[in-house]
Amino acid sequence: MLPTVSVHIVTYNSADDIVECLDAVMQQTYGIDQVVVIDNASSDDTVDRVRSFIERVNDTGSISDDKIRTEILLVPNLVNTGFAPAHNQAIQLTETDYVLVLNPDVQLQSNYVEKLVNYMLCHPDVGSATGLLILKSTPETVDSTGIIMNGIWRAFDRGAGDSAQEWRSSGEVFGVSGAAALYSRTMIEDISIQEEFFDADFFAYKEDVDVAWRAEQLGWKAYYCAEAIGLHERGWKKGSRRQQPIFIRKMSYINRYKMIYKNLRGIGWLRHLPKLVIYELMTHAYILFREPKVLTAWRSFWQQQPELRLKRQAIQNKIQNKPKNKL
Repeated sequence: MLPTVSVHIVTYNSADDIVECLDAVMQQTYGIDQVVVIDNASSDDTVDRVRSFIERVNDTGSISDDKIRTEILLVPNLVNTGFAPAHNQAIQLTETDYVLVLNPDVQLQSNYVEKLVNYMLCHPDVGSATGLLILKSTPETVDSTGIIMNGIWRAFDRGAGDSAQEWRSSGEVFGVSGAAALYSRTMIEDISIQEEFFDADFFAYKEDVDVAWRAEQLGWKAYYCAEAIGLHERGWKKGSRRQQPIFIRKMSYINRYKMIYKNLRGIGWLRHLPKLVIYELMTHAYILFREPKVLTAWRSFWQQQPELRLKRQAIQNKIQNKPKNKL
């Protein structure tokens, strides 16, 4: 029996992208057992388009593989629970061996899942994998080849803006972008804290970095496969920071500190202290004078601090108690 795969998509006003995304999922050369679409109270016709897609698939009897008929489940939430909680919701609804977390504005080439699953099957210490994500608007340009994090805990999409030709070699990477990430169920269960894979306190933004950091500390590897390709629309990330909604800027800003608080351990980070101090002073001087509303995000940090402290302790306990030869 081949390992099973489910695809999880969280939508929010994604009507322009969702059908094309689902079409690409149904064309995968590796059989997809389930597709779960969690809609976070869209105000456009996303839900109607997904329902129409499901009806079309059922009418045509679309089959991903000779032995697998793909089940598509739509869950319309009454409120916007956030990206991280909605994906946790989808994870709890499935039991497949692998989970593909997929943004609705990503279209995968037909062998994307097959390439990643085949590699992970041969390398059980790899708990997450991604392919070469390129910008749909400029297909020669890289969107992400995974996640990297520098010494002061700033995370970036590796290769973003580079020519795709520069990233034709596969290999290990710190983490994978949540835009099109394949996770093994074994890793999901191993690193989950309080039965959450993604930290629900993050709502959205940097939840994939948080997972990557936690996974690395618990001995899991992440992999970038250059032969697996996806097109990413990227939406609001086009243009300058000032064009991003204040909500997005606040979430992206404060989630970095939540992530550091939960995952940082030891004293090795002290060697980066001079760079960290300089960066923090420059960043906060800019925010104070140009975007003071962003600083109100600290309210959520202090409100959630007791829960974050418990999660930090749970992570440390997992690290201390994990057998060295478990993977």
